[in-house]
Amino acid sequence: MPDTVLYEKLDGVAWITLNRPDVLNAINLQMRDELWDAVHAVRDDPEVHAVIFKGAGDRGFSAGADISEFGTAPSYVEARRARRERDLWGFILSLDKLTIAAIHGYALGAGVELPMCCDIRIASEDARLGLPEVTLGYIPSAGGTQTLPRHIPPGLAMQMILTGEPIDARAAYRHGLVQRVVPRDRLYEEAETMARKVLAHPQHAVRLARRAVVEGLDLSLAQSLALESRLAGQAARSVDGRA
Repeated sequence: MPDTVLYEKLDGVAWITLNRPDVLNAINLQMRDELWDAVHAVRDDPEVHAVIFKGAGDRGFSAGADISEFGTAPSYVEARRARRERDLWGFILSLDKLTIAAIHGYALGAGVELPMCCDIRIASEDARLGLPEVTLGYIPSAGGTQTLPRHIPPGLAMQMILTGEPIDARAAYRHGLVQRVVPRDRLYEEAETMARKVLAHPQHAVRLARRAVVEGLDLSLAQSLALESRLAGQAARSVDGRA
């Protein structure tokens, strides 16, 4: 059985490619398992400081969960068990390394929920992002109902979730779902340039700043400011050689 995920690294940057282009990189159980292993490889490799997720083929980043596996009791039970025991999206969120999604074409369902777990999202001009689960009788269940309203205005998030209608790259940029829109032929170059720009900075500062943002979002303002103060102290001690 061919690999559904490709992993490679170069000079501190790992590339994780969703590799089922014949089915728009739909995420099946095998791909979940291989993504789990690839993200562990990123976490455990001291030479890797950033990871870029991308999709193989010309048509899209990912069409989301592979619905061909739906409808049978064993696959449904197995999928729920896998999600419970291997929280892939939570694991990506917990990575202490820069995460970037390079999105082209269709990014639907889990194919947009994965990028929403990343620090930075760069889209090509042909990208279309959406959560169509309700049209199939499901709801977004890889974090989409919670992460989307944290990235874009809640009203727009509600509209996207309830109608299932996608938005294009420009609308995604305008509302803050992606941070940059580039021509298709520059997508991966732009993602790597962004990664190299971040890697050029002192990595202890990058890690601490990232932690302040990620953890602070779930705290009150007073608590998040206290967190920022503690982490700023750690950064200062590192600069002074005391940590």
